[in-house]
Amino acid sequence: MIDVSIENFESEVIEASMHTPILVDFWAPWCGPCRTLGPILEKLEVAYNGRFKLVKIDSDQEQQLAGMFGVRSIPTCVLMSQGQPVDGFMGALPEGQIREFLDKHLPEAGPDDVPQELEQEVLTQVDDNDLQARLEKLQQAVTDKPEDEKARFDYIKLLLEMGLEDDAKVAFAPVIALAGTSQRLNALKVWMDALDLVQLAGDANARIQALDAAIASNKRDFAARFERAQILLAHNQWTAAMDELLEILMRDRCWNDDLARKAYVAILDIIEPAKPPVAEGQIPPEDPTVASYRRRLSSVVLS
Repeated sequence: MIDVSIENFESEVIEASMHTPILVDFWAPWCGPCRTLGPILEKLEVAYNGRFKLVKIDSDQEQQLAGMFGVRSIPTCVLMSQGQPVDGFMGALPEGQIREFLDKHLPEAGPDDVPQELEQEVLTQVDDNDLQARLEKLQQAVTDKPEDEKARFDYIKLLLEMGLEDDAKVAFAPVIALAGTSQRLNALKVWMDALDLVQLAGDANARIQALDAAIASNKRDFAARFERAQILLAHNQWTAAMDELLEILMRDRCWNDDLARKAYVAILDIIEPAKPPVAEGQIPPEDPTVASYRRRLSSVVLS
């Protein structure tokens, strides 16, 4: 796996794909589903033993490349061959579906292409980077201790990252009444409400264009701005959604019973990664994106 920028894109992607298929992973450091998908892709690159090469592109840092590929949500993966995009997928798919995607497009493995011992080791490895294993561990934690809010939050969040919205709603149902008093549970509700909105809206791109037109004619059309933020949220465009919510807050901090601020805080709760362990008495470092957007919120709300 290598990181690619605009400077080495031609050599590491276009030219390299003339010899070996290249799987391009568009990601960002703040993206939860990206952190889920990344280890799976790296594991499969090893398992496929040279049948494809994995490259990663930070869509925040390399917006020109993201624009070239029409990336609208992350993670987005594009398979390149002979200098051209062949196929792609969006979201943190389970390992089995990614294998099906790869097997459909990659040349068949020869008898010497995949060392049996290595393949068996990769297939049987179960650790915290294994999506299904993490899901099962969290599900068991919720079953063993239903009142454990953190375990339930992590479980539902992972279900949503995997696109298992119906399962997430089932897991959320026992605590839905607590969303009004729990900031983390409310964050999940905000996320699921946005996903429901997008499902009802149909063509998200067409709806965004209509909302953009409404906002262009009236900068204080906060309902249009909020719906736009919800659509961005549903497509994992977290920072873009918060930017839109800030546009509301800068003009009316208390609009609609503080709805924009609550949604903004919800996104921060969703994207904040788990704190790394530190020595007693030390403060764990804060995620730079979360820290930056917290400061921006404070500067608007307290101004």
